Amino acid sequence: MGGLLIDPAVKVEAVRDILIEDGKISAIAPGLARKSALRGVPAIDAKGKWVIPGLVDMHVHLREPGREGDETIKTGTKAAARGGVTTVLAMANTEPVSDSPSQLAFLHAKARTDAVITVLFAGALTAGQNGEKLTEFAKLRAAGAAALSDDGRPVMDAGLLRRALEYADDLGLLVIDHCEDLNLSNGACVNEGPTALRKGLRGAPWAAETAQVVRDIVLAQLTGARLHIAHVSTAASVEAIRTAKRNGIRISAEAAPHHFALIDKDINGYDSNWKMNPPLRGVEDRLALLAGLADGTIDAIATDHAPHGCAAKELGMDLAPFGIIGLETSLSVALTDLFHKKVLTRRKLVERMSSGPAALLGLKDKGTLTPGADADLVIVDPELTWTPAAAFFSKSRNTPFAGRRLKGRALTTLSAGRVVHAL
Repeated sequence: MGGLLIDPAVKVEAVRDILIEDGKISAIAPGLARKSALRGVPAIDAKGKWVIPGLVDMHVHLREPGREGDETIKTGTKAAARGGVTTVLAMANTEPVSDSPSQLAFLHAKARTDAVITVLFAGALTAGQNGEKLTEFAKLRAAGAAALSDDGRPVMDAGLLRRALEYADDLGLLVIDHCEDLNLSNGACVNEGPTALRKGLRGAPWAAETAQVVRDIVLAQLTGARLHIAHVSTAASVEAIRTAKRNGIRISAEAAPHHFALIDKDINGYDSNWKMNPPLRGVEDRLALLAGLADGTIDAIATDHAPHGCAAKELGMDLAPFGIIGLETSLSVALTDLFHKKVLTRRKLVERMSSGPAALLGLKDKGTLTPGADADLVIVDPELTWTPAAAFFSKSRNTPFAGRRLKGRALTTLSAGRVVHAL
């Protein structure tokens, strides 16, 4: 009660009380808590804080099944709740790959017992994510696939991706593509440029991403289908997506906090907790991402939460796997680098992290605090400063934000009206 409600879906920024009944938002109005009929009803004091829709992260890796030592649905969703995230879309690159109805049925059953928030699952675009044969889209949709993606691997065959876009669009499924030309990136562990040269490491050029982004835009134009570009990291990609949108092509895109907050010059020695794919880019690329987030070229902020155990990350920059965790820090990094630095207004920031991704995934009851919607919400202190340390809820610790001072944090997270995290 008494918090500043920020709901971009209905363009509201005002002090309001929220009444929750049976996991849904029942009413919103000023002074609800003072009504005699509601005396004695349990209440959470949010005076002086923001109350926002639960965040929707449309790009996470929960590792279950196959790599439960790195993360599980239980630990990953607890980490998400700590960061104010109440809905996640889990990618399909599990072991085995989530490319069949039986695998999706297993995951949904596991989420029902272990998850503290809403978990959606992407089905693989190709069998085994091998990029050779399309999966059975209709059967995956019937089994509850919320999107289709081979994320972790690019679809190198343009003809195959064309057919995938056509079939998926007929079924109303969003295709999420990892844009990387493997012949150009060639397994490089950092961005091509002065930092790579100085450290003696192989670098991946910006064109390794943008060549595939441009190809994907052309395929979206050819088919008329929707296509979502994952983890955009280069200035040229941002400009290509901006132009495509102006031309009416059905493209959407996301950016990860590490790409809009950090650059390759920030890499701490040879610490592989700074190794991710795509890699951290240069300052011009970071500035382009900020501009893209501000003008709506980039629709969503998504973490690409990619947990890896300490042993794997201690193999060094060349041999360690790509990826970092991000669920527990994403909101704080966005507040620090976007809101407090006046890149985004509070409403735009909340939109990029809640109503924006919810709309892309077709989630009508998520990303908003309107009556009838799911009671997923977060109480935020935008001024609270803190420093991420080793005590993560995630099973993994691979983050470049450890020890970095952040401003703003989720205090309390509710999922379907239940408190799933409280600071």
